Amino acid sequence: MSSETRAAQPPRIDRVLNLVERIGNKLPQPFLLFGLLFLIVVAVSTVVAAFGVTVQIPGADEVTPIRGALSGEGLEFLFTKMAENFIGFPPLETVVTIMLAVGLAERTGMLTALIRAAFGGAPRWVLPYAVGLVGISASVMADSSMIIIPPLAALVFKAAGRHPVAGLLGGFAAVGAGYSTAPVVTSLDALFSGISNKVAETLPDPGTMVTPVSNYYFNLASSIVLGLLAGVLIDKVIEPRMVRTGVPREQVDAVDEPEVKVGLEPAERRGLIWAGVAFLITFGLVLLLVLWPNSPLRNETGGFLPTSPLLDSVTTLIFLGFAVPAIAYGAIAGSIERAGDVPKLMAAALRDLTGFLVLAFMLGQFIALFNWTNLGSWVAVSGADLLRVLNLDGYPAFLGFMVLASVLNLFIISGSSLWTLMAAVFVPMFALLGFEPGFAQAAFRVGDSATQIMTPLNPYMIIILGYLRRYEPNAGIGTLVARMVPFVAPFWLVWALILTVFYFADLPLGPGMDIHIGP
Repeated sequence: MSSETRAAQPPRIDRVLNLVERIGNKLPQPFLLFGLLFLIVVAVSTVVAAFGVTVQIPGADEVTPIRGALSGEGLEFLFTKMAENFIGFPPLETVVTIMLAVGLAERTGMLTALIRAAFGGAPRWVLPYAVGLVGISASVMADSSMIIIPPLAALVFKAAGRHPVAGLLGGFAAVGAGYSTAPVVTSLDALFSGISNKVAETLPDPGTMVTPVSNYYFNLASSIVLGLLAGVLIDKVIEPRMVRTGVPREQVDAVDEPEVKVGLEPAERRGLIWAGVAFLITFGLVLLLVLWPNSPLRNETGGFLPTSPLLDSVTTLIFLGFAVPAIAYGAIAGSIERAGDVPKLMAAALRDLTGFLVLAFMLGQFIALFNWTNLGSWVAVSGADLLRVLNLDGYPAFLGFMVLASVLNLFIISGSSLWTLMAAVFVPMFALLGFEPGFAQAAFRVGDSATQIMTPLNPYMIIILGYLRRYEPNAGIGTLVARMVPFVAPFWLVWALILTVFYFADLPLGPGMDIHIGP
């Protein structure tokens, strides 16, 4: 083969990912895809239920039957719950509420001004690593991070003269693939530890009580390494591929795209100062409410963990954190001239969500039916049974456990729901092998996140696809999946390697949490 022929051929990784993209894009459009999956659940659940299949969920007193969608009960569910399944679709309330505030902040110009002020003097080479570390840490904002970080990362890249699509994709990958870890304690830590303890307390030797900081050392190491890894992948793999394949740098609808300049105008500087003042005042008022001894944001014991109204208020706090400063900025910078401009700017933000709202209708029907039929529980318990049949023990058992969690994560996106199912089986199983529940929980984190950025069942992928189509109107699910694939395997392998180091070095996973039960 001549050197000219070799030079003309795209790199091997491009050929592989192009194949993934072509295959993925042959799938129906997302609305039709979930409509087809809905019909498959209807058929499969009806057939399985006809054979009287049941599932014994560990910890439950009675067996759980698989319910058929075409039974009398199923038809009643389908006919009476359609509107509830749509309006009650969990991401809908988060996405719509936050996009009202984020869209307001974007259309007043506050976000672009803030990004230029923050990153205008930063070296271009730093940005991928900053996006990676911020994305990994963003799970402190819960699911809201998947809506906020990617478009902000795109703006950061564009402001620095780098490819905005690389920032968009890298931001989503860092947030999604690293969702189960962070350098700070999050509500997810409290949620996971509560589930672990609930299962462990039924054991003869429950081991050490799991607390929200029981995985802190492991999380801290993981978040730093994975954040840097995300930066490397964005810088060395994703952005060069965006350039090689000619992905546009400009949005198709340039009218709606915020103008990105290098410097700040005097009005913008004044606007940012007053936006900062508004944010501090809002933060101070919320802090006073939180610290008030009889605060309604405290739980029944007067604290905040493992659950409390404060932790349930993340969406509200993020809304206030964007909306109040945005209004202050717009009033000073001149993008808001009268009170009536605020709802107009919010309405403009919601127009961008019309496609997602239509898709959310079908996605809500599919997920609600999938949960109602109990097929998800059946799949999870069957996978756990398979792992037990293989009779693995020691570290190979944990590797198999992490692989199983990654596979199930393609179908059950909620980490708390998946851990509830898997902890009931594996915490007792591993405790009998002498492993702390906190170690089983740490292993679950590895398998819980990496694959969720490549499954169409992740509703936030549809949000990112909408952003991607601003640059590539013909992009499909296959396009997005192909661009997420380079993150999945490296994240999984490196994260598993970090756990392996903790395991063989017998390092504590967090304060008071060892690998093995007992001395």
